[in-house]
Amino acid sequence: MIATVMLLDKQDFDPQQKNEDILRELIDFYAESIKMLAFTYVKNWSAAEDITQDVFIKCYEKMEGFRGDSTYKTWLYKITRNKCKDYLKSKWYRSFIPTDFMKERFEATKEISTEDKVINKFDDLALSQKVLTLPTKYREVIILFYYEELKIKEIQTLTNLNADTIKTRLRRGKQMLQKNVERG
Repeated sequence: MIATVMLLDKQDFDPQQKNEDILRELIDFYAESIKMLAFTYVKNWSAAEDITQDVFIKCYEKMEGFRGDSTYKTWLYKITRNKCKDYLKSKWYRSFIPTDFMKERFEATKEISTEDKVINKFDDLALSQKVLTLPTKYREVIILFYYEELKIKEIQTLTNLNADTIKTRLRRGKQMLQKNVERG
């Protein structure tokens, strides 16, 4: 579903490279996936775009302190997750009812019939909407594992959860999705 993006580590950058240049490369590689991840939490495209901007501002501010214990992608996802949680706790959000719905996310790159395109897009949209109805703790690991293609270890670093807890949430989340699909 999501194109695989290079994982950039601290050693991938020239030590003489300016923080502005590194930030520009990180934005090029990760801005879209950060926005999608933020949307899965807040379910509002405008808020997801604002959070994405905040994430890269925070990234720039803290870049000197990045030790390289994880990849930039994992670090950015952790910042995104924290920004989303802060947003969801905010007084403004609690008084606001999100009304944005999932929009068309990706276009097929191979040639298929119009009928197949419509069916595939409907199925993807329906599944995406069902994923978004899951409780946050299940939705989070489902999206990180299946959509963002992070490994259990990376999710563990990002969420500070035990690997067994992540596996349990993945299993329960899939079971909930299966029940929702069977009902739908």
